[in-house]
Amino acid sequence: MGKSLAAIGLGLILAASGLGAEPRFEDRSAGLPPHIYAGGWEHFVGGGVAAFDCSGDGLPELFLAGGEAPAQLLGNGGDFGFTPLPLPGAPLTGVTGAYPLDLTGDGVLDLFVLRVGPNLILEGGPDCTFTPRPEALPEADRWSTAFTAWWAPGADRPTLAVGSYVDRADPEGPFGTCDVNVILTPDGDGWRDAPLVPAFCPLSMLAARDARDRPTLRISNDRHYYLHDGAEQMWDIAEARFLGPEDGWEGPQLWGMGIASRDVTGDGLPEVMLTSMGDQLLQIASADGTYSAAPFSQGTYAQRPHTGEDGRPSTGWHAEFGDVDNDGRADLFIAKGNVDQMPGLAMEDPNNLLMQQPDGTFLETAAAAGVASKTRSRGATLADLDGDGRLDLVVVNRRAAAELHRNVTEGTGRWLAVDLRQPGGNAFAVGALVTVRADGVAQVQEVTVGGGHAGGRAGPLHFGLGGAETTEVVVDWPDGTRSTHIPDALNRVLRITK
Repeated sequence: MGKSLAAIGLGLILAASGLGAEPRFEDRSAGLPPHIYAGGWEHFVGGGVAAFDCSGDGLPELFLAGGEAPAQLLGNGGDFGFTPLPLPGAPLTGVTGAYPLDLTGDGVLDLFVLRVGPNLILEGGPDCTFTPRPEALPEADRWSTAFTAWWAPGADRPTLAVGSYVDRADPEGPFGTCDVNVILTPDGDGWRDAPLVPAFCPLSMLAARDARDRPTLRISNDRHYYLHDGAEQMWDIAEARFLGPEDGWEGPQLWGMGIASRDVTGDGLPEVMLTSMGDQLLQIASADGTYSAAPFSQGTYAQRPHTGEDGRPSTGWHAEFGDVDNDGRADLFIAKGNVDQMPGLAMEDPNNLLMQQPDGTFLETAAAAGVASKTRSRGATLADLDGDGRLDLVVVNRRAAAELHRNVTEGTGRWLAVDLRQPGGNAFAVGALVTVRADGVAQVQEVTVGGGHAGGRAGPLHFGLGGAETTEVVVDWPDGTRSTHIPDALNRVLRITK
């Protein structure tokens, strides 16, 4: 059951104190050490970035996948100055992406590193030091391109899902030779693996609640290699089964690249953004637990380049929601770029910055904002890199230099960043729901690990508040309990400890 465009904007209009500030970014790429995501066919995909604070100063560090070139860990020295930090076993090559999360249950963020070849756990220590844990994972030599994680009830360590692309060893490949996906369950000091089949060459996974309000593993697959029999997949985590038409799920067939999830309609249910070659599909969640495609008039399909004369279809990769102008409405960044030299698709394919309007539609602003790069972009992140309450942008490019953009938008609204902690192994409260109410409108975000394309962010959940002067924060913790908090000030990070 779908929603009308008027319903999509219902409630959000109340949040608008105008059309919002015009987004502007300042190119600070010179503050990054030289970095290129390089390589041949095995690195046409991947190229993620992980953003997380490993130094304890409140500013996120960056881990950039390098493909055949070395991956880099960059320390954030403030004022958009980044310095290479040592990585164990450097140069660390073959990296397609990485995700920050607490894998060991000690309250310190680690890195799960996806590779062409054996994946790697880097256990975090003080001052951004890391120790490799090769013994923690079962031996596997796959082409890993997707990752997500969740905590089973009462577990001290997370369950992991790893998606593999085509089987490089299959002599009949690459078409129709998608490798197996695996679920990794905590076992002793490591993890044991079990296959998750059928597998259709995923490029992104995300464990998050779905339109049924149940924890679900979303899998976005590249139909270029699965050919005819696959589709986008949803796997019920508690019941350990794939959803089907009897559950209201009929997965579309896409050249799936990335996933992003957030409530953008204001009804508390999370929408799902799926990037692809040709168009980008926003699935609207309905109260009956099903999804419908967003109307074309909503402005999210971004199916062709929005600048230049190349009219061929676009190729979308990383997608991420974030309130760029702090007006209380989630905006959307999409990294774009040809796989390599695919002639039917745009070669000059600018990235998108889609700003949500008061009526729930999205307006393309990347060129005016200064972030419409036409390089082959892959991974990206929206993160507050300097602590000023505005989301900045990092983009990793294939065979081109990485980009760093400082958000210098003027006239932005107020904001609040909610940072959760709780006792036990799931110290960062993955799976919690945070609802921020201001001026009669509720915004809901979930603490997740995964999604995007080959990289993600760990840290406070950022909420734009527009002109609100007060707000209420409600936390639904992973164990089902609820707490309510009234911040005594806005424009800051609010640490809430269970």
